[in-house]
Amino acid sequence: MSDGGARVVPIITEIHEVGDSLDIHGNKAEDIPILPLRNMVLYPMMTMPVSVGREKSMRLIKEAEQSHCSIAVFCQYDSRIDDPLERDLNRVGTIASIIKVLELPDGSTNVILQGRSVCQLNQVTETLPYLRGAVTLVEDKLPLAGDKEFEMLMQSIGEVTMRMLRNMGSNGRELAFAMKNIDNPVYMMNFLATNIAFDSDQKQHMLEERDIKKRAYLLYALLAREEQLVEIKANIQSRTREELSQQQRDHFLQQQIRTIQEELGTDADDIEILQERGSKMKWNEAVQKHFDKELRKLERLNPQTPDYSVQYAYLDNMLNLPWDTYTEDNFDLKKVETKLNDDHYGLEKVKDRILEHLSVLKLRGDLKAPILCLYGPPGVGKTSLGKSIADALHREYARISLGGLHDEAEIRGHRRTYIGAMPGRIIAALAKCGSNNPVIVLDEIDKVGQDFKGDPSSALLEVLDPEQNGHFHDNYLDVDYDLSKILFIATANSLSTVSRPLLDRMEIIEINGYIPEEKLEIAKRHLIPKELENNGFKKNEIKFGKQVILKIIDDYTRESGVRQLEKKIATVLRRVARHKACGGTFPTSIKVDDLKEYLGAPDYSRDRYEGNEFAGVVTGLAWTAVGGEILFVESSLARGKGEKLTLTGNLGDVMKESAVIALQYLRSHCSLLNIAPDLFDKYNVHIHVPEGAIPKDGPSAGVTMVTSLASSFTQRKVKDHLAMTGEITLRGKVLPVGGIKEKILAAKRAGIKEIILCKNNRKDIEEINEMYLKGLTFHYVNTIKDVLDLALLPEKVKDAIEL
Repeated sequence: MSDGGARVVPIITEIHEVGDSLDIHGNKAEDIPILPLRNMVLYPMMTMPVSVGREKSMRLIKEAEQSHCSIAVFCQYDSRIDDPLERDLNRVGTIASIIKVLELPDGSTNVILQGRSVCQLNQVTETLPYLRGAVTLVEDKLPLAGDKEFEMLMQSIGEVTMRMLRNMGSNGRELAFAMKNIDNPVYMMNFLATNIAFDSDQKQHMLEERDIKKRAYLLYALLAREEQLVEIKANIQSRTREELSQQQRDHFLQQQIRTIQEELGTDADDIEILQERGSKMKWNEAVQKHFDKELRKLERLNPQTPDYSVQYAYLDNMLNLPWDTYTEDNFDLKKVETKLNDDHYGLEKVKDRILEHLSVLKLRGDLKAPILCLYGPPGVGKTSLGKSIADALHREYARISLGGLHDEAEIRGHRRTYIGAMPGRIIAALAKCGSNNPVIVLDEIDKVGQDFKGDPSSALLEVLDPEQNGHFHDNYLDVDYDLSKILFIATANSLSTVSRPLLDRMEIIEINGYIPEEKLEIAKRHLIPKELENNGFKKNEIKFGKQVILKIIDDYTRESGVRQLEKKIATVLRRVARHKACGGTFPTSIKVDDLKEYLGAPDYSRDRYEGNEFAGVVTGLAWTAVGGEILFVESSLARGKGEKLTLTGNLGDVMKESAVIALQYLRSHCSLLNIAPDLFDKYNVHIHVPEGAIPKDGPSAGVTMVTSLASSFTQRKVKDHLAMTGEITLRGKVLPVGGIKEKILAAKRAGIKEIILCKNNRKDIEEINEMYLKGLTFHYVNTIKDVLDLALLPEKVKDAIEL
């Protein structure tokens, strides 16, 4: 089968006698190899080279050449089809002989074919190793001898051809010379049909016409049209040649195209299409006037100037925007809630806010969309929640990544005076969505930069201001656009880098990291089914027990989200998949003991409660970016002048201040614990917090430090299985702290049974699911005295020091 891009150079020869046979007798159908051609039609008595590149074609040519048999060639309907079947071929083709096969240095093959007779395809009988089919010869209907009409028609064909060839330069002279040596009218028509640049469809139409006189009329009509085109081209060249200067020579081709468009009137089509599209748009009067004005500008421009393309692209972008196209919201609140719960575990604040908005929208019928900002640690589902919200509301979805953005034009668009100008990302996202009320996630809004090109954060003020975004002005669009129906959801890891005016325009919703119990549910509901499918397992084919998942969470991950957890689960399943793929046995249920084989030694370890046998050792609670931890505060006394307070353990400034406050409080309230005042002048104090490689800071260790110092100065035991958290003041007050949820669950994991908290933290406990609080007792306090009364036991520690 011929390759599509091959150039055909017809060759005029006499019929070659190569000793082959047509294999067809009379009108009897015979089986014969079939060679499909792309955009080529071979006529009887004509010789033509064809470039062959596909395997079926090359095998057909090779076998036909060796057996000296004829082949049938048929033009394909569609040149893009690489492996045509019977339905892809014209029914009329040509019996051909293979004159010569040429192997070229680049590996391609050229074959020279000579047409013999016209044939008709009856049926394809074989498709492998190449096409074969039953064909019958088709006879021409010749005009009667002495037919004057036919003679005059052939004379007219010769005259129009000669006039046309005179304008074709050297190629025309060669064809004119060849025509003088042709006497046979059928041969003449075949020669002209082959050598004049007609479309393959036109050539096929003439081949199928078996009445020679009718074929002559078809040829004459095509030649007359071709003559007109050649004359127009000659006129174009003549007119442009007079205008050429040294600078215009580089634009010669553009001038030819321009003149052709002026002759044919094709440049008006684009204008009419834009007018028709504009008449169907539902936009306000101001936008309609602006569009009409810009369209009139386009009409005055030369189609070949750069400004024409810029203006056309601008109008096309205007028409592609969904000015008044909205998707219908899903007002079935139960289904929306179910969808959100199915896709994400937890995140109740965000889900409630979406349901509230939908409820008001259902009751009122029209409402500006809220602008939410979800901030929290990585991997907790902020970005994916946007897609889930869009699916639940039956809205279109778009995500715009703002990380590293530093050019204001990315938001507001470029002015059209710049080369390569285009709309901003907001307008471009709307054109892509095809809807004017999508959910658009502005990802990583806290990582927007700024430089000499402008401040994107300031540009976002107009986008995210509910009072302004109904008339958002994009520099490229140059007309106001309504963004008020878009549900914007911004995401951030931290609010410290977001400008205050921008924060003021958004509704801030904090998304905390997941506690292990929540991670357990997420793994069972989402991560494990997803990774089972990703790694080629059926649903529930491999089971993970609760203890296995918790072991992975505690010993192999340290994160607020679940990304690392998902990777560890995937690692386990890949190891199992390898055993399965190799034909070996593989576990259907993962055990805790298997994790060391699949994941190696644990990467992390969590602290456990260590008892109360030592004075000055108290268990505190700390919040980290990856969850809660228990924290041991140790204090000891050494004889000295009482002037030195040593703090170790990589403590931050706030934590150091808590230690100073704790010591000063005990100095001024030593009578509460029956501590001799002169002890503070005889002993130096050393406070240490283990794991010195990890920086620690914050006020929540205040109560822990004061209890530790009180235990050291009194040598009294601290209550067994007790932990505490809270900030202290010099007046002896205990203040509330944050991160209570994470701290409580860390305490429970460590074996703590009782927890001391500020009374104002009671509200935080009430927000935690009761199932997570089972087995814990809470003591709410207002003062340091309350803390010490609860924490210190009357009995002293073993081997107490006499102070």
